[in-house]
Amino acid sequence: MSSVACAARLAGGLPVRGHTPGFARQRRPLHTTPHPTTAPAIRVLAPATAVVAAGVVAAVHVGKLPPAIPALQQALGLSLVQAGFMLSLVQLAGMIAGIVLGTLADLLGQRRSMLLGLALLGSASVCGGAVASLVPLLVLRALEGLGFMLVVLPAPALLRSLLPPLRLPFWLGLWSAYMPTATALSLLIGPLWLAHLSWRSWWWLLGGLTLAAAALLAAAVPAATGHGSAARLAAPPGHGGLGRLTQTLSASGPWLVAACFCVYAGQWLAVIGFLPTMYAQAGIGASATGAMTAGVAAVNIVGNLAAGRALQRGVPAAALLAGGALVMGLGTIAAFGTLDGQMLPLPLRFGALLLFSAFGGLIPGTLFSLAVRLAPAEHLVSSTVGWMQQGSAIGQFAGPPLVAWVAARVGGWHWTWAVTASGAAVGMLLAAAVAKRLARPARQPPQAAAVRR
Repeated sequence: MSSVACAARLAGGLPVRGHTPGFARQRRPLHTTPHPTTAPAIRVLAPATAVVAAGVVAAVHVGKLPPAIPALQQALGLSLVQAGFMLSLVQLAGMIAGIVLGTLADLLGQRRSMLLGLALLGSASVCGGAVASLVPLLVLRALEGLGFMLVVLPAPALLRSLLPPLRLPFWLGLWSAYMPTATALSLLIGPLWLAHLSWRSWWWLLGGLTLAAAALLAAAVPAATGHGSAARLAAPPGHGGLGRLTQTLSASGPWLVAACFCVYAGQWLAVIGFLPTMYAQAGIGASATGAMTAGVAAVNIVGNLAAGRALQRGVPAAALLAGGALVMGLGTIAAFGTLDGQMLPLPLRFGALLLFSAFGGLIPGTLFSLAVRLAPAEHLVSSTVGWMQQGSAIGQFAGPPLVAWVAARVGGWHWTWAVTASGAAVGMLLAAAVAKRLARPARQPPQAAAVRR
């Protein structure tokens, strides 16, 4: 069947046999409301743009803390250990209960989950700017992590319901750039804002921006889109929350995308998180350090967008994963390795880190598309994304301490490449496993087999 015919059948709510292997085990229900792809182009683009913008705004709360640490130390007596705890708290919800929150998002409905998460994020940030002690700020930081997960987990499934199939890979690649975009914005704008105003105003600014993003999403995305009742209709009888968890974790696809995201996120955050320290130890000024770190984070967006374009043009997903992992490994060898006891000149090392981040961006850009394809069933997309985000949170939690431990043991950063290159090698092995999984013939649903007999 041609791609045009597949798109036409999907737009009409008809199942396409063999078109999406991850969902081949279950027949898609007929749409009870007009599919969003039948609306004019502006109606398709505006809601998708609102979803991506909401993800960027939510992720800014992850990156808002590092520029504010000196101000928090002065105002609340925050120690370095407490600062590290605040940094990890935002990942706590994802690390412990990512798949559970993804299942909850499926049951609530994608649009409703994103609105709830944005409201929780904005409210916690506004309240956080008014606290006078550390403990309430820590509690509110944990709530921000919960709100963040409720925003980002259902977004790929919501984009799938808003966009025609042929355009979905590009938009999923665009969505995958939400974290590096937010990180770069936080590292660029945060220091400028905090140089003239208080950390409390920084919290209030982002809280108000998040509540405005919630209002924009509510206005842009039709209320009938991504509704929880649709997900429940698509699910087989008896597949409640526990059944969804069991079905998701019993399939190989969710485990593969989670493992890929784990090794990628551990490498990327370990390098980006310690770059300011590395540059400061090299004698680079604070303003140049911020700009260089933001630049390395920002080029990750290039890889995210390139992955979406490449998938749209038929480049194999496994090739993108393997290529990204290979360049990440080589980039860190060039950036941190030594030759005759000497590192490469700083400009070359900086260029290697730019390649590390840019080509690394191919990996999340591909994985968000794979999470949709490799979900065991259509009603388990958010659960699969939740498990993938849980893998990402585990990698972000484990990667930086491992790199720091190695640096402390050897007395410098010159063995960082051994950790990151090992992760890259694991990533290439996982890419081969993904290729094998995608090559597996799709099993037909029992109903279809009965009709053929």
